[in-house]
Amino acid sequence: MKVSNPRALGLARACHRILDEKKAGDIRVLDVSAQSSITDYLIIATATSEPHLRALRNELEKVIDAARERIVGIERGQQSGWEVIDAFDVMVHVFLGEVRERYGLERLWRDAAEVPSAVLQGEPAKPRRAAPKRPRKAAAARPKAPRATKRGKKSAG
Repeated sequence: MKVSNPRALGLARACHRILDEKKAGDIRVLDVSAQSSITDYLIIATATSEPHLRALRNELEKVIDAARERIVGIERGQQSGWEVIDAFDVMVHVFLGEVRERYGLERLWRDAAEVPSAVLQGEPAKPRRAAPKRPRKAAAARPKAPRATKRGKKSAG
């Protein structure tokens, strides 16, 4: 995976880590840099209840502040089941399960690449291994054709 914005990836990792620690469900980090002009990473997670949703939002705000990144905006509808935290290069959407299913952001961003968990855990992305080369078939033994010498005489060999 080629990283175009390492600072944004660092923030996405921090947000993913706190969501995981605070028991958010089905956390997905999508690299939308090729599809979007407004953000590089989209994080989607599920909360179990309205209080859990608010707690996740509060923890995300702390992580973003600790990373010295600016929160551009927070959208929170009263009892809407959906919280959005916009940190410019990283946008986090936390839903209640049924709301997440209804809006289907993963379907909307299906062309985006999902960031592998190894990359989110800080491990470098492993290069893809090429398929093993097949051994070449041995050429059938053919007699060598005579070749011409300087004087135009043919020699065997």
